[in-house]
Amino acid sequence: MASVLFFFVLCYPLLYVLAKNPERHSSRIARCRRLIGWLSSTCVGICYRFNHETTIDWSRPCIICANHTSNLDITAMVLLCPADFSFMGKIELLDNPVTGMFFRTIDIPLNRKSNISAFKAFKRADNNLRNGRSMVIFPEGHIGEEFPPHLYDFKNGPFKLAIETKAPIVPVVIHNAWKIFWDDAKQFGSRPGTVLIDVLAPIDTAQLTLEHADRLRDEVHALIKKHWNKTGGL
Repeated sequence: MASVLFFFVLCYPLLYVLAKNPERHSSRIARCRRLIGWLSSTCVGICYRFNHETTIDWSRPCIICANHTSNLDITAMVLLCPADFSFMGKIELLDNPVTGMFFRTIDIPLNRKSNISAFKAFKRADNNLRNGRSMVIFPEGHIGEEFPPHLYDFKNGPFKLAIETKAPIVPVVIHNAWKIFWDDAKQFGSRPGTVLIDVLAPIDTAQLTLEHADRLRDEVHALIKKHWNKTGGL
């Protein structure tokens, strides 16, 4: 949206300097992103209401898994998690002037058509988690073309990663972002409103092995679908 680009441009001189040493300044880059997200949403009348099923210990690295129907989902995750984290997302995000800045510094681009790229991306994510940095991964891997949207099958990668690093999974249900701003809003536009988000209880993976990855994937999918169906995505 235009408001994101506007506030990004205002912050760009600072981000440009910080991006010269992203490892040293990762927390400052993350704070800039959080500020851009909050300002750009507020100025167009979009806000976010988080309903926590239980208290989350954000000091412990985790993998946040959310359904994905709107570009607002990115801002929702930025505002949800107060700790430093990285997104993992499609490599095409490097071409976007806003997301490109963050995917060249603190986030992890993934080319799903390349096994080598996928291996390197998940290796970086593994290192992040082992070094105390959480990950946000949309396990559907894309925003669907159907309107109204539905929940797609989940990829296995995030769940194998969680088991290998013993990081808990935090399932997140974003209910109605698509009604306010579907996909990139080019087709249906956008409007002011409140995005409703359920943050479910973390799922511990400490006792799981890779043999349990499919079961974990299906469990998280079922939980998100159950909460999504309560409102029909409304």
